[in-house]
Amino acid sequence: MEIPKDYLDINKASWNKKTEVHYASEFYDMESFLDGRSSLNDIELSLLGDVSGKKILHLQCHFGQDTISLAKLGAQSTGIDLSDRAIEKAEELSKQMNADAKFICCDLYDLPNHLDEQFDIVFTSYGTIGWLPDLNKWAAVISRFLKPNGQFVFVEFHPVVWMFDDNFKEVGYSYFNIETILENGEGTYADKNAPIENKTVSWNHPLSEVFTALLNNNLEITSFEEYDYSPYNCFNNTEEFEPNKFRIQHLDNKIPMVYSLTAIKK
Repeated sequence: MEIPKDYLDINKASWNKKTEVHYASEFYDMESFLDGRSSLNDIELSLLGDVSGKKILHLQCHFGQDTISLAKLGAQSTGIDLSDRAIEKAEELSKQMNADAKFICCDLYDLPNHLDEQFDIVFTSYGTIGWLPDLNKWAAVISRFLKPNGQFVFVEFHPVVWMFDDNFKEVGYSYFNIETILENGEGTYADKNAPIENKTVSWNHPLSEVFTALLNNNLEITSFEEYDYSPYNCFNNTEEFEPNKFRIQHLDNKIPMVYSLTAIKK
């Protein structure tokens, strides 16, 4: 499988464009966030538990809503992201909200060159690993930044979701990580009609690849769950069957849409 040498530049440009749109979108609802709403969902809150006084590293944080929400719960949080525009927004937002959060702009794999400390919790969620070609390197970074007995908390869209075409009518992609996925699209999940064009490079990662990467890097998986809904209305042909729970209408509860896991650094 050939990985384009410029994949980071391509994806960074895409996320820089998306940041402006997302910040202004109803999806991210900045008005209620600034008014005190937490951006964290029940799934991750139940896994994180009481974070007061904990040091948390948030990987692929976008413009920092979850990082700041963790800080507001009493954590000392650090967010990292590839997009310089997103990190600029995150820093502005953190200052505006007087949050105990700091931010670093870098490629995830390059984080050891930008940060030298360890954390009680490493957290990442929803639409993150698809931008990474090598999960073994990802898990090595997680392990590197966790204290002994520190916890990794991970919530992600289920790889079954990424097998389908955009309208969930047919299987268009392999469940397995056998190809680099190059796409050109318009709009974004937060605003499907946004006047932006996106060129992206991504990869599908089966569950076996996730588990193996973590286990190979001294991380012991302590919980795993699958969910038949998404807490975000970010796909096509969805229905909200309970408050803040979305499914693909014609697939009902037949496919897993999200999974979560926790792991402890041995």
